[in-house]
Parts: sequence; structure tokens; C-alpha cells
Amino acid sequence: MLIERSKIESWLREDVGHHDVTNDVPGETTGRLVAKQDGVAAGLDAATAVFEYLGVTVTDRVEAGTRVETGEELLAVEGTASDLLRGERVAANLVGHASGVATATRRAVDAAREVSDDVAVAATRKTTPGLRGIEKRAVVAGGGDTHRLTLSHMVLVKENHIAELGLTAAVSRCVERVSFATKVECEVETPADATRAAEAGADIVLLDNMSPAETHNAVELLDGAALVEASGGITREDVPAYAEAGVDVISMGSLTHSADQLDLSFRTGEVR
Repeated sequence: MLIERSKIESWLREDVGHHDVTNDVPGETTGRLVAKQDGVAAGLDAATAVFEYLGVTVTDRVEAGTRVETGEELLAVEGTASDLLRGERVAANLVGHASGVATATRRAVDAAREVSDDVAVAATRKTTPGLRGIEKRAVVAGGGDTHRLTLSHMVLVKENHIAELGLTAAVSRCVERVSFATKVECEVETPADATRAAEAGADIVLLDNMSPAETHNAVELLDGAALVEASGGITREDVPAYAEAGVDVISMGSLTHSADQLDLSFRTGEVR
């Protein structure tokens, strides 16, 4: 992943400020980022970019998606003590947040696999501004699907569009305007509207806030006319029931907006 230099500078400027006395430490040292709880590692590419910007060498790191246990090392660095210390909190925050997203995703995927090997677990656009790329890559590290990355990536007709134009007109309008390479998805709230969306040309039908029983009914009514996604307040505990309902995709905003940060500790070696 290419991390823009301006973004790294912004992260560091926010944390370091204008007069950092604390980390004005002479000499060189080593450091390592260690897990304080079990989880799935992610965000190491962003942490590496931060350290390399500061001239600190990353000597070792685990691969994204690696399951780590308490006490395991995720990242090792060496360089001047002042630069290493100035980068450690930004790097640890990025890895902790991303690893939390990856861990939440892996747990949801594992829950889905109890029932189906085919259903995808996807994220949403409910991401932190400025960190979407890192969060989406963390979802992939956890075994999930990114879903659409931007508004340009795929068309999603939602309730507000339907309120303005009507379901059939909203879907038809988008189908007529998109490239052949762009899929159109429509969000619906009833099984009956699911079939209307497919008939209007939607490639994917999103079943919003339906129960597992309603979801199963919609899947049967669609009978393969479109891919089916279930979404809306679905928790990890709910995942098996929605997988059993026969959907192709289960999307969960909580993977990015509510994931707990993985607890990490950054420890330095002796200053030489």
C-alpha cells in the first residue's frame, strides 16, 4: 500500500507538535512492537512507512493477516533514539487500530464458516475519514471483503434515492448511466421489494434490517436473479443465522466503526 508522504507528515505533526522535549534522547536504540492480547495483525505497512519516513529501519515484521498471541512481536526497528521514540506512538496506534479491525473481521468470518464456505463477510463505507485505506486493508487481512471502496467503485441505490425517485426509477436510471463494468446494487426493506429491484436491473440486492427468516424468504423469491447481501445491525453472533438464510454477502459496519483496538506495547532496547 502506498502511504502518501503528506499523510505521514500529518500524523506526525499531530502527535509531535512544535517542541518535543520528552523524546530529545541522544544515541541509537532498538524497539519492538509486542501484542498484549491475542489477535490478527494488520497495519504493519503503515507503521513501516512512518518509521522509514523518520529514517528508522524496520528490521522485521509479521505479515498482515497473521494470528498473533500475547507476547508475540509484530514489528522490530532500529535507529536514532529520538526518531524511533517520535514514531512509536503513531505506529502503534495505526497497528493497534488496524489489527482490531482485522481481529473483528476474522471472528466474523470464522462464525460464517461454521455454516458456509461460500458466504462473504464484507465491510462498509462506515470508516474513519483519512484511514479508509488502512481499515479496508485490515478487513482483507482478517479474511473479509472490502465491499465498495468509494462512491465511484459501485452504484448503491439507498433509501434516500428511492424516496426521491421511487425504487424502479432509481435503479433503472443508474443502470442506464453506468459503465458496463460497474455493478448496481439496490437496498430494500421487504422481500417483495427485493424482486422489484432485480426486475429493474439491479445486479445485487441489499436486504436491509431484515430478520434471518425474512432474509431467507427474499432469497427464495429472488431465486438467483441477483446476488443477495444482508446488512443492518448484524453482529458476530447473528452471522451464522444469516449465512444459513442463503445470502451471498453479509456486510457489517461494526467491523470498522466499532472494532476494539488490539492492545499493543512498544518497548525499546538499551540506548547505546
